[in-house]
Formats: sequence, structure tokens, C-alpha cells
Amino acid sequence: YLETYGCQMNVSDTDIAWAILQKSGYARTKELDEADVVLLVTCSVREKAEQAIWNRLQHLKALKARRPQARAPLRIGILGCMAERLKEEILHREKLVDVVAGPDAYRDLPRLLAVAESGQQAANVLLSLDETYADILPVQTSAGGRTAFVSIMRGCDNMCSYCIVPFTRGRERSRPIASILQEVRMLSDQGVKEVTLLGQNVNSFRDLSEVQFQSVAAPGLSRGFSTVYKAKQGGLRFSHLLDQVSRVDPEMRIRFTSPHPKDFPDEASVLQLIQERHNICKQLHLPAQSGSTRVLEAMRRGYTREAYLELVHHVRDSIPGVLSLSSDFIAGFCGETEEDHQQTVSLLREVRYNVGFLFAYSMRQKTRAHHRLQDDVPADVKKRRLEQLIATFREEAARANAALVGQAQLVLVEGPSKRSASELCGRNDGNIKVIFPDTELEDAAECGAPGRAQPGDYVMVKVTSASSQTLRGVPLCRTTLSRAAASH
Repeated sequence: YLETYGCQMNVSDTDIAWAILQKSGYARTKELDEADVVLLVTCSVREKAEQAIWNRLQHLKALKARRPQARAPLRIGILGCMAERLKEEILHREKLVDVVAGPDAYRDLPRLLAVAESGQQAANVLLSLDETYADILPVQTSAGGRTAFVSIMRGCDNMCSYCIVPFTRGRERSRPIASILQEVRMLSDQGVKEVTLLGQNVNSFRDLSEVQFQSVAAPGLSRGFSTVYKAKQGGLRFSHLLDQVSRVDPEMRIRFTSPHPKDFPDEASVLQLIQERHNICKQLHLPAQSGSTRVLEAMRRGYTREAYLELVHHVRDSIPGVLSLSSDFIAGFCGETEEDHQQTVSLLREVRYNVGFLFAYSMRQKTRAHHRLQDDVPADVKKRRLEQLIATFREEAARANAALVGQAQLVLVEGPSKRSASELCGRNDGNIKVIFPDTELEDAAECGAPGRAQPGDYVMVKVTSASSQTLRGVPLCRTTLSRAAASH
């Protein structure tokens, strides 16, 4: 029984871990009570994420205690970032945990579980400089199987002062393009209609596996951007990968996350590809974290407010009709003043994001902030600032989404709406949720009889109303990605 917490990377890791265990003869259950092994794929980015795991372990403790004598003892494993951050401490603190495996140790799971079978605790938290699981084709587990995450790289070298990721996921390394394309083709054959390329920092991707590309010059950074590491030479870059992936299947949407703003300026070719290819979504995630240059410097983000805004304008100029911008923000970082906070509020107003991920700062051990800075913004102030950021974001997102009312949007159907069985739910190109009535629809090609839209179908929907999170509309017809692009 597998349970996933945290980011999309962990969803992808769950699929990898399951692929490895399946090969070793394990079967998977959706019922917790049936399981002999329970594995939690964990997150360490914020304290709240870890607290959820400790709470879950208390529930599992009771389950373990209630287990009938006649059955094999229940084995519990902690996988992923929390395993890497706390290592053996988890084994000592919670005697009920049998296995601890870091993000680079999933290949070792069958051995670790075999050790646990003999009644001993087992751990492997070694971080690797080259593990990308390139040869393991993940077993897809996402809902409906119409969308999938494809991990293209692991780890991060940016060393932002607030971030635990370089310590839990190790150094940056990229998967060979050939193995990524193999996975994307396999997904296309399975009928997957949308793939999201995943990495902690996708646009610094570099495939070094092909000798002839190892001496390619390192890209430059544009005005106002810097890094803590030397520019890296060689390898096929992200734009090459994006070009190749988008050619696999013209009916498959391509998204990517999470890029770092510093790696965009030189990658004009990435922006050009987004503009040119009908199946690369016109949606960009540009994590800002703060709107104050002073705070950005303390965070070691490598850019100023001005450089970030210049990039936003450049993106909007390069891709007219960029549908959607999303971002991440941290409220109450070390030393943040009221004025710094107001600058973040004003950045939210100025850029007007469609999607936002906003959190109060949570100090993590091992990070540079933990060693060098003071977590000096009181909890109640963090909470108030976060609430103000969320309110501002929602206000602006509602305005951005309202501009879509009256327009036709191409929606990839995911399934029935959570609130009503008579409505369908899907996402538009900009990754915004769209809800519309489930009715008989004509086919735009007029080759099929009228019918109801199924998960994986593309439906043209005319937007009739909008909120900060959702669009509602009336369906016009079923169509295809290529046909919709041609008629635009």
C-alpha cells in the first residue's frame, strides 16, 4: 500500500518505487487493511508536511497493534525527502518504522524489505551523483490515466537559503533524452493525453550521455540574473528535449515544472517553441518567492525584483496570448519587514498570476537560513501576511480569469466534477480547471455520431463565468488538439 505526500516529484517517485517492487513480485492493494507493507512517500519542504507523516504513523501504530497473530507482521516504510532529512532518527523515534529509504535508494527497496521481514530495521539514505532511474519505466498510477508526470532530472544545485531540497534530493543530474522519449512514447501508446516534464529545476536540464555534445558551450545568463555555481558546459539542453518530446504525439499536451527564472533568459528557444508548437501549453510557472529585492537577496534567488519583472514582460511579449502564469511565494521569510511584504503584494497585483502556491516560511535544519539567519517574523505576523497574499492573489486571479469569459477554450476532459455527477471537469491550456455540463456533443470532424465526452477527449467549451480558481462554460463540440490549433 503506497501513500504519497508533497510535490508532483513524489507522485513520480511513487510510480518508480512501485515499478521496482512489482518486478520483485509484490502486488499492490488500494485497501490499507489488506496490506502487509505500507510505504509513505514523504515530503520535507515544510514542517507541516512532516507533521502529517508523524500523525499518520500514530494511526498506523494502532493498525499494527490490532493485526491478528495469524497474519504476517505489518511492515512500515518511510521513503523520500523526510527519510533523507531525518535518516536513522526515524527508526529510533518511531520503533514501528521498519524501513527508511531516501530518494536515491528505491532500487534497494526489495533488499530493505527482505531485511525487515527478518525482524530487523533497515535503512539506505545514500545520495547519488548519477542516479536518475533512467532504465525504469514507471508504472503510471494517476487518476484516469490520461495525464502523467515524467521525471527528467533529479536534485538541485541552486542552494536557495530557505530550501531543503539540495540536502534531501542531492545534486542536479539529468536523465538521458533517449530514455525520456521512450517513456513519453510508451505513455502515448497507453492513451495518455498530457505529460508534465518534472524536475526541481527543469530548465537547467543537461543530457551529458552523448559524447558529441559534451563540449557545447555553457549558456549565459541575462542581465540581472546570477547563480552560486559556475555555468555548466556541455550536454543537450532543455530546449532540445522540449522540441523532441513535443514531436512524439501531436495530440498530447506537454507541460513542464518547475523552472527557475534565471535559466529562462538565455533559453529564448524554449519560449519560441512554446509559441510555435500547438501541443506545448501556453502556461509558465515562474516562481518568484518574494517581491522584495532585499528578501530575494537573503533567499539567494539570484535576481532582483526588476530582473524578474523584465522576464515576465519578455515572456508576455515573446508568447502573445500566454494564457497563464503561475508562481510560488513565501510569506514571512527571515528579516522580512512590512515594507518587504507590501512589495510582494504589489508584485502579485502587477503580474496578475492565474495560479499561485503560497506558504508561510518554515525554517528547515541544514539550510543556509538555519545556519546564518534568524527566523524572526512572529507566527501570527506570518499568518496575517500569508492571508493578505492569498486574498490579493485570488482577487487578481479572478480578474485574469474573468477576461476569458465569452471565449472558447479547449479543455482536456479528466472526468466527472467532484460536486456534481451531471457535470464534467477538465483543464484548459493554461492549467485552469473548467467545469461544464455532461451532455451529448457533436464531433467537430463530423465523422462520429453525437456522444458524451469521455476522459481523455478534447472539448471546445465557451466560458460563461469565472472565479479565482475555476471557469464554467457550455460545451460546443468534441475536437482534437491539432484541429483546434488549425482553426485558431
